[in-house]
Amino acid sequence: MNDSINTTEELLQLMDLEVLEDNLFRGESRDIGTSRVFGGQVLAQAVIAASRTVDEGSIHSLHAYFLRAGDAGSPIIYDVDRNRDGRSFKARRVVAIQHGRPIFTMAASFQLDQDGLDHQFEMPDVAMPEDLPSEFDLSQARLEKIPNFLRRWFMRTGPFDFRPVQAINLLNPRPRSPFSDIWFRLSGSVDAPELMHRALMAYASDFHLIGTATLPHGISYVAGEVMMASLDHAMWFHRPARVDEWLLYSCDSPSSSGGRGLARGLIFDRQGALVASTAQEGVIRVGARPSNRSKV
Repeated sequence: MNDSINTTEELLQLMDLEVLEDNLFRGESRDIGTSRVFGGQVLAQAVIAASRTVDEGSIHSLHAYFLRAGDAGSPIIYDVDRNRDGRSFKARRVVAIQHGRPIFTMAASFQLDQDGLDHQFEMPDVAMPEDLPSEFDLSQARLEKIPNFLRRWFMRTGPFDFRPVQAINLLNPRPRSPFSDIWFRLSGSVDAPELMHRALMAYASDFHLIGTATLPHGISYVAGEVMMASLDHAMWFHRPARVDEWLLYSCDSPSSSGGRGLARGLIFDRQGALVASTAQEGVIRVGARPSNRSKV
C-alpha cells in the first residue's frame, strides 16, 4: 500500500499559484516521502511565478540556489523582482520565503522567439523505455532492507515514471563510471502551454542529477551513511518539448571535491532533439547522518 500518492492532477494543482499582490504569489507543498520540500517543486513554482510577470517570451535559462530546507506543512511565498524588460530579453529574480526567511533564490531570463544558428550533441544510443523497468519496481524483500526514513519514498506513487538505462543496486552499490541515462515521462497527459511543460521539466530535472556524482565511489543515499543536499541548480531550455512524452536524461559528473559533487545533464526527446541542459552542485558527506538534516 502506498503511503503517499502524488498524481499528475495534484502536481498541476501545485503549479496553480495564488496571486497575493503584484509580483507576489503563494504556493502549497506536497509530501513526496521525504523529510522536506522537494527542491524540484520550489524550482518549478518559481518558474511559474516569474513567468506570470512576463507578457511575451519564454523562459530560456534559470540559475537557482537552495538556501534552506523547506517546510512541507507551510505555504511558500514567491516574491518576483522585474529586473529588466528589454526588446528581446527579460530578466526576473525570484525569492521563495517561508516563516519570514528566504529558502531559495532564482534568476531567470526570458526571450522572444528568434531564428538563429542551430546545432546540438547527438542523443546517446540507449535502450528504449518500453524495454526497461520502472525504478520503483522493488520486491517486498528489497523494500524491507531500505531504511525506515526512506521507505515511504520508495512506496509512493509519483507523477513521473523513471526508467534507468543502467541498473543501479542502491542497496549494494559498486564503483562505476560517473555517467547515467534515465528515461522519464509524466504519468498523465497535460493539455497546457509550453510554459507548463518547461516548469514540469524543471521539476523532474532535480531527480537523479546530483546522485551521478556518487557513482564512482560506490555509495548511495540508501546504503551507507551518506547525506546529500542540492546547493544550486541551473537549466537552459533549447527547444520545445512535452513532459508527458518520453524524455532521456543523460547525466555525467566531471568532478567531486571538498565535500561537493558536480553533475551535468542533457535532456533529449524521443526523436533525438536536445531540448534542455542542466547543471547542479550538491553537498555529499559520508559519515553519520546529522540529527538535523535541514542544515548543511
